[in-house]
Amino acid sequence: MSSDRVLSQNEIDDLLQEFNSGDVEAEELKDTEEKSVKAYDFKHPDKLSKDQLRTLRIIYENFARLLNTSLSTQLRTMIHVELNSIEQLSYDEFIRSLPQPTIMSICDFNPLAGEFILEINPRLGYAIVERLFGGQGTPPNNIRDFTDIEEMVLKKVLKQNLSAFVEAWENVIDLKPRIKNLESNPQFTQIVPGNDMVILATFDAKIAEAEGLINVCIPYIVLEPIVSKLNAQYWFSTSRDSASSEELNKLKDRLSKAKLPVIANLGTTNITVADLLDLQPGDVIRMDQKATKEAVVKVGNKEKFIGKPGVVGSKLAIEISSVLDKEEAVEDE
Repeated sequence: MSSDRVLSQNEIDDLLQEFNSGDVEAEELKDTEEKSVKAYDFKHPDKLSKDQLRTLRIIYENFARLLNTSLSTQLRTMIHVELNSIEQLSYDEFIRSLPQPTIMSICDFNPLAGEFILEINPRLGYAIVERLFGGQGTPPNNIRDFTDIEEMVLKKVLKQNLSAFVEAWENVIDLKPRIKNLESNPQFTQIVPGNDMVILATFDAKIAEAEGLINVCIPYIVLEPIVSKLNAQYWFSTSRDSASSEELNKLKDRLSKAKLPVIANLGTTNITVADLLDLQPGDVIRMDQKATKEAVVKVGNKEKFIGKPGVVGSKLAIEISSVLDKEEAVEDE
């Protein structure tokens, strides 16, 4: 917006003097103000806000760190994967930017409907294959199509590294992705119409002696149901909840491994010390209850269950038939 400014008398006199002397033209005296215009491309509307893009950046930076660890373990060589950019563009623009041949893994975005693409530069693909076959990880000078065996090896590697993708997204959604197909020609891969918007995350990667790009392309229509969760407040609150849940699970795991004595009381009786000392194998002790009667089972010092004594193979056993105090047993569990 323009703001009106009142000139002083001295400024007015100076302007009139310059105008009369011809030092300044009349057009230059017009008070014009440049308006700041922000370009907006209606063919490429921004679907995500800056806050949502920041959350995606956190997710994909975490994915890059996890990918570094998992690939280094698999290939036993130095791996460097770093997030380069996150863009919003049409699906056609993404397809036209890819080399041919390439490695395009088409994956389900379960539990959400739709698919996404994990694309790896062919030079990186050849480095992965060569490392797994015992080589140094040097890509060939001439890029050729991958053989069936090489595609199977790459598919296995990609499948194992999807766990890093799942872990990176776990604070937003519990994903269960599955590789549906592996393509080498981008022109034959059509997961959404060409003018649909996609969210493209591009990573700079170095594997052994090869360098290239790794792309994760997710159509906006697939992300739309969880777009509201892509904000910093939800992210950090979920992170805290996840940390508390993880500590609770660790505590439960440790408690579940604790050992407690379990005793089945088959009956009681009173005998003299002399009779106790004279006991021999085969002697019979008369109890205060019949052998067919159910026994009380104690866990620690508490009576918990009622059971039937018996034999399983060559070992003594007891079959739990009922719980003495159901409410207390449920709380303890």
